Parts: sequence; C-alpha cells; structure tokens
Amino acid sequence: EAAIHRSFDAQAMMATLGAKLIAVLPGHARIEAPILPGSLQQHGYAHAGLTFAIGDSAAGYAALGVMPEGSEVLTTEMKINLLAPASGERLIARGRVIKPGRRLVIVQADVHAVEDGQETHVALLTGTMIPLLPG
Repeated sequence: EAAIHRSFDAQAMMATLGAKLIAVLPGHARIEAPILPGSLQQHGYAHAGLTFAIGDSAAGYAALGVMPEGSEVLTTEMKINLLAPASGERLIARGRVIKPGRRLVIVQADVHAVEDGQETHVALLTGTMIPLLPG
C-alpha cells in the first residue's frame, strides 16, 4: 500500500487537479478530487477530462494492487460513458479489478459527483491495463 501511495504522489497531474488517493485495497482504489474553477467546462460542470483522469487512475491503482510488488501499470485502452453532468463540490472515483491476469488486467471505475452530501453517478469507465514487471 505504501508503494502505491508513493506512486500516486509522484503523479504531477493528480497534484494539479487536487486529487487524493483516499483508499487502496487489493483490486480496489478510491480517488477524490475537488471540482475547482480551473476544472470546469463552458457550462459550469466538471470537465470530462477531470472525470476521465481520476477514473483512469483509480482503475490503474486497483490493478496495481493485484500485481506483484515492484510492478507498475499502464493503461492500454479505456472507454468512458458519461452518464450525467458532474456538478458539486467534488468527484469520487472508485476503481476495481474485473479480471486479473498475467498480461492483461480488465478494470472498471465508477465516478460520482458529490453535491450537498448526495452522490450522482456521472461516469462509468471500462478498460485494460498491462503490467510493467520489474527488471
């Protein structure tokens, strides 16, 4: 878990977005990010780029949690379904492993917007990760 937090902390993009790795368990990860003025699109909603970035990272860290120690992970493909406009104070991305494998790890992430304590499901991401094994 400490190695995953170090990896997350090394991501400049996540720092720029104000994102935090809240929880990580084998096959699961949760990332939260505030909806900042610099993350809005022209209609005042959180930009899909913010939604995708934290969803992709949550799915990636979920995958990393089932890989051998010292591994790293790369996204090979990721699809996003935007389900509703994202408005509120913050976004929560919950990533999980659907099917672990030696060469490919199938992942999914759900992203919710939080407004006045209520969560709205705003995106579903599905993708594939590949392990970068040590050595």
